Amino acid sequence: MKERPRNGKLTEYNIPFIEQRADPFITRSEEGKYYFTASVPSYDRIILRCSDTLEDLKNADEKTLWTKHDSGDMSCHVWAPELHFLDGKWYIYFAASREEDIWHLRPYILECTGPDPMKDEWIERGKIQRSDDDIYSFKAFSLDATIFENKGQYYYVWAEKVSVGIQISNLYIARMESPTKLATAQVLLTTPDYDWERVDIWVNEGPAVIKHDGKIFLTYSASATGECYCMGMLSIPEDGDLLDPRAWKKERQPVLRSDREKGIYGPGHNSFTKTEDGKDVCVYHARTYPEIEGDPLYDPNRHTMLMEVKWDADGNPVFDYSNKLY
Repeated sequence: MKERPRNGKLTEYNIPFIEQRADPFITRSEEGKYYFTASVPSYDRIILRCSDTLEDLKNADEKTLWTKHDSGDMSCHVWAPELHFLDGKWYIYFAASREEDIWHLRPYILECTGPDPMKDEWIERGKIQRSDDDIYSFKAFSLDATIFENKGQYYYVWAEKVSVGIQISNLYIARMESPTKLATAQVLLTTPDYDWERVDIWVNEGPAVIKHDGKIFLTYSASATGECYCMGMLSIPEDGDLLDPRAWKKERQPVLRSDREKGIYGPGHNSFTKTEDGKDVCVYHARTYPEIEGDPLYDPNRHTMLMEVKWDADGNPVFDYSNKLY
């Protein structure tokens, strides 16, 4: 259903793919099925959709896989779930806090007990475990974990605020030992260096990875979650040392930001997938209006949108709202 954006104009670029689903994540199984999960406005549960085609996710039935606890750990702010298939099992990585301390965000894991994530039971596996030589990770506000594979090794990238000072949100990376534990200590990958990463609050978060032509591209989101929210990007050759922050190149300008002409505001917290015929797709959330009453986090109208990712002559991704998929 096409809905005129509140306080904004209806354009061909800002029709939501799925309404009121933020931090969207889409993955495709080896069998070709598409799965969709995201944060819901009430931040109280983890949902999942499944379809045979990417486009059909829009109207697919949505199942609640897990709901928050009444108190204690995992009882508030259930955020940014991602579904990954590792070592022959399905896992969901997400963040949650406590009703008694709503900003006590930590990263947690669910494990599916069978091969069908829509039908089989999910069990809690607790927090991701840091490596034995790491005394710092997950001691402070931690969220937005993503996982990617390179040359047979899995890597875990997440956002965490430093536990002192002005609480800057940085991105960290570590190699994984197993789906539930890290093998190496955290490495600081990027911190908010530029003015566009420091609007209202200093933030790097929401990492996502896409590979192309021998390179790894890691997008992330920056600044507060209103109109200033935008996407930055790092890159590294696949043969590079992923745990050496100096080996990564950081773009000086955002690769995606609000566009008032097209009616898209606060784009960010993206993931990547492919169409059935192999086109690369950026899955992101955005609003269709700039004016927000109260805290932007509790405005429900961050909608899932899709964009085809094209590649320039140098093999770099091009993010352009004109490449809307549907």
